[in-house]
Amino acid sequence: MKRLIMLASLILVVTTTVQAQKKKKQDRKAIKEMCGCYEVTFNFVETFSFSEDSLYKPSKTKIAKALEWAQLVEDEKNKISIQHLLQVGKPDSPHIVKHWRQDWLYENTDFYMFNGDNQWLFEEKTNNQVKGQWTQKVYQVDDSPRYEGSGTWVHVDGKSFWENITPAPLPRREYTQRSDYNVTIRGNRHEITDYGWLHDQDNTKVVREEGKEDVVIANEKGYNTYVKVEDSRCQAAKDWWNNNYDKWAVIRAKWNDVYDRNKNLNLKEKVDNKVLYKHLFDEEMTAKEEIEKVIESFVK
Repeated sequence: MKRLIMLASLILVVTTTVQAQKKKKQDRKAIKEMCGCYEVTFNFVETFSFSEDSLYKPSKTKIAKALEWAQLVEDEKNKISIQHLLQVGKPDSPHIVKHWRQDWLYENTDFYMFNGDNQWLFEEKTNNQVKGQWTQKVYQVDDSPRYEGSGTWVHVDGKSFWENITPAPLPRREYTQRSDYNVTIRGNRHEITDYGWLHDQDNTKVVREEGKEDVVIANEKGYNTYVKVEDSRCQAAKDWWNNNYDKWAVIRAKWNDVYDRNKNLNLKEKVDNKVLYKHLFDEEMTAKEEIEKVIESFVK
């Protein structure tokens, strides 16, 4: 009888392991399907206002289009990194803008959670809390932190999607115009579609102050579609990345050193009256020592 129980337990363990490996393979396939050349449409609209200020004005509806190259940077067993590059201007002489980066980590336990006012709180989760999950870590254009959260990729009824709710800084379209809130609670859904993929967002605009409850001033809907096109249309972005890869590898490595300190992170808004990306986007800044020094200068 004991032998039968042991055999049944062994079969269960093997079956569970095989299923987990199959599921992880599906997850990795879905994540990497976000790579390539896309015609992107960004759609944002403020849906509901909760502000008690009679003079409150909602954000204007934002619709923008762009050509974007999503470059696979790392493809490891438990990590997939994708760098986004905007290709703008005339097709025969486009301008390339380094955009956001997303890293996907399997069963990651270390998190930097945005807490408002350029501060990220370091948090650790248990292995059980993230079992089978993928963390999406999203970075600013200068590879400084933005937001991150963990969730399970779901593959059902022919759909593949991932969802998470997490605090984040204001997007650029907002922080250049608004100062009446300081945290965005982002409801993110990434879904692989027949045309490419969809970034569906249900966001909440929040005022956060230490020692007080969050105050919600508005809700926002985001609906960003990534329509796959021929990779050849993004050749200029691919060439730019190849030419600038070494510099940004140094920048990523320095930031990894900062993140590996595993403690709360506070960043300065400006150094020498310039924000970080303006320092790093300077074509003259290529030396490893200079890059590391300027990044460290922003860490409080």
